[in-house]
Amino acid sequence: MTRDRQLPRAAVISRHLHSTTSPREERIPWAAIAGIIATVTVFALAQGLTYPLLSFILDRQGTTAGLIGFSAAMTPLGFIVSAPFIPALARRVGAARLAVLCSIMAALTLTAIAWAQDIWAWMALRFLLGFFANPLSVVSETWLITITPAPRRGRIMGLYSSIVSGGFAIGPLSLGLVGTQGWPPFMIGIVAFLLCGLILFVVVPRLPKMPLEGEATSVGGFVAMAPLLLFAVFAAAAFEQTLLSLFAVYGAALGSAEERIASLITCFVAGNAVLQILLGRVAERFGSTRTMSFCALASLAGCLVLSSIFNSWLIWPLVFVWGGVSFGLYTMALIQLGERFTGQALIAGNAAFAFVWGVGGVMGSPATGLAMQLIGNHGLPSSLGLLCCLLAVFLTAERRRV
Repeated sequence: MTRDRQLPRAAVISRHLHSTTSPREERIPWAAIAGIIATVTVFALAQGLTYPLLSFILDRQGTTAGLIGFSAAMTPLGFIVSAPFIPALARRVGAARLAVLCSIMAALTLTAIAWAQDIWAWMALRFLLGFFANPLSVVSETWLITITPAPRRGRIMGLYSSIVSGGFAIGPLSLGLVGTQGWPPFMIGIVAFLLCGLILFVVVPRLPKMPLEGEATSVGGFVAMAPLLLFAVFAAAAFEQTLLSLFAVYGAALGSAEERIASLITCFVAGNAVLQILLGRVAERFGSTRTMSFCALASLAGCLVLSSIFNSWLIWPLVFVWGGVSFGLYTMALIQLGERFTGQALIAGNAAFAFVWGVGGVMGSPATGLAMQLIGNHGLPSSLGLLCCLLAVFLTAERRRV
């Protein structure tokens, strides 16, 4: 303090700012962040390819929209069943070892799906695909939130979500290059899962350990701690899973070719990739809760105008923005998770996110498929619009209560 009094005030402020920011910047493990994000990118590519590919195949076989939706729900059902086991497995086996093992098992499962080409065999195999793929997402998000400094959380989580979305966009786009027939599209997903394991194996020495401080929290316990946060995850999951699995059916009924539908799905996911960093910056300035409310209302607006402009050029900017704001719900939930929880509660929170994401996928696709059978193709935007409306109402009520 004596030395500080001898310095000009501006110099003292400058020195203190440097001392409080520079060490934090130096402690950010950028190599670990790069490894985590690279892993998630190829994981998302495999996931983004699988949903529309299998939907196209089933649609060509004359499968009903309801059964296609039920088949798609098997993967998120695997998320649900695996989620409660992830925190304990990460502690016992090791997070990195668990993720590498699961990437190998996911590749083998996708190989079996390509070999079987039967909807009833696919039910069990798609469940296993979700079961093995889920730990990759949970482990990577826990690592990333743990090592991200609070002042940069919005931007870094936005970057993370953008790259995840970019991987999803590359998946459907690859179908336009290799088609939906035979082994080539499946091989892209198989290689992607194996690449996940290889990247993790290379960067394991740089990855931090899972945070273990605090009381042990179960997935069910976390659900009671943050119900509205998890409902936002549910809405984002139902929205994305439904679009990936049933947009092909919706577009085909309106007379669009498979190539155009695949391109629209790519545009939808590209909106995620481009807009998440922007939404993260908005959350840093205006708060993640307000930004989440905006995303819910914007998603609802997209549902209301979808059918009226589907065959016009306006569909392209619509699905682009629609994709960004709908997935933005999940980005805002991740930001709030990092703001509110640490240690074992953070691990349980990420596992609960995976659990609820699976529930959203399981309920969203079949419910929307059934709605499409009962009231026609408008059942898709109507179902998703109702979900976004409920979230917006709950968020408004929560803000007024606080």
